[in-house]
Amino acid sequence: MAKSGTFRNRLLTAAALGFVFVSGAVPAYAVSKEIVALQTQVQQLLDQMQRLQSTMDSRFGVMQHLAEQTADAANQVTASVSAMQKKLDAQNEAASGKVDTVSGQVQSLNDSVDELKARIAKLDKTLQDMQAQLQTMQTQSAQGPQAAMPPGGAPPTSPPGQDAGQPAAMTPNNAPATSQAPPLQETLQAGVRDFNAGRSQVAAGEFQDVIHYYPLDDMAGTARFYLGEIAYQQQDYANAITNYNAVLEGFSGNAKAASAQLHKAYALLATDKKDAGIHELRALIQRHPQTPEARAARSKLNELGVKIVPAATAH
Repeated sequence: MAKSGTFRNRLLTAAALGFVFVSGAVPAYAVSKEIVALQTQVQQLLDQMQRLQSTMDSRFGVMQHLAEQTADAANQVTASVSAMQKKLDAQNEAASGKVDTVSGQVQSLNDSVDELKARIAKLDKTLQDMQAQLQTMQTQSAQGPQAAMPPGGAPPTSPPGQDAGQPAAMTPNNAPATSQAPPLQETLQAGVRDFNAGRSQVAAGEFQDVIHYYPLDDMAGTARFYLGEIAYQQQDYANAITNYNAVLEGFSGNAKAASAQLHKAYALLATDKKDAGIHELRALIQRHPQTPEARAARSKLNELGVKIVPAATAH
C-alpha cells in the first residue's frame, strides 16, 4: 500500500516537472497546439494513474479482507476440531471407566457365586461325613447284641487254647481305632516357622498334613497359601496359581485371601499373562480397597502404565 502510494507520488512529481519544464522553455505567446496536446496527454496519464491506483487499492483491500476471513475460518475450524477431540477423549475415558466398573462388578458376582459353590460343597461334604458316621453307628449298634449273645442263647465259647475265664484276645477287627491326625494349630505353626526359616520341603509336608487331616478348616486355606508361596519361590508358577486359586475359591474369607490374589497376579504377569494379571489386580483393589495388598496392586498397575479407575466411579 505504501509502495504504490510512493510510486504514484513520484509519477505525479515527474509529470509536474515535465509540465513546468515545457511551459518554462516556451514563451507564453508561442504556445502551440503540440504543447497543449502534450499537456492534455500528461493530464490524461495522471488521471489514468490515479484510477489505476484507486482500483489497486480497492482490490488489495478486498484481498486483505478475504485473507482475514479465511484465517478466521481456519481458526474456527481448528477450535472446533480441538473441542471435538476433547469431547471424544472424554467419552472414551468415561466408556473405559464404565467398562472397568462393569468388569469389576461381574468379577465380584463371579466371586460371590464361587464362594457360594464352595460353601455348598463344604456343606455337602459335611453331610456325607455325618451320614457315613450315622451308618457306621447303626451298623455297630445292630451287630452289638449279636456279638454279645450268639444264636440259641448259648454263651460264647472261648477260642481253642484259651480259658473261659480269660479275656478275649484283641484282634485287628475289634481293636479300638486310634486317631493319627496331628494337632491342627501346632502343625500349622510349625510349618510357618519352617517356611520362614527356609526349610521349604519340611514346611510343605506340614502344610500337606493340615490339608489332609483338616480339609474343611480355615487353617487349610492358610496352608494352601503357604504351599503357593513355596511354589512361587521355586518359580513353579502354575502350581502356585493352583494353590492361590484354592484359597480364593474355597476360603475366600481367609486372612490370606488378599495376599493370595496379589501373588496370583504376580505369577500371571511372570508367565506373560498380562491381561489376566491386570484383571486380578483390579479385582483385588475393588474387593479389598483399604488393604496393603490393594496399595501394592495400585503401585504395580502404575508401573505397568495401566489407568486405575477411582473407587468413586464404581456404582
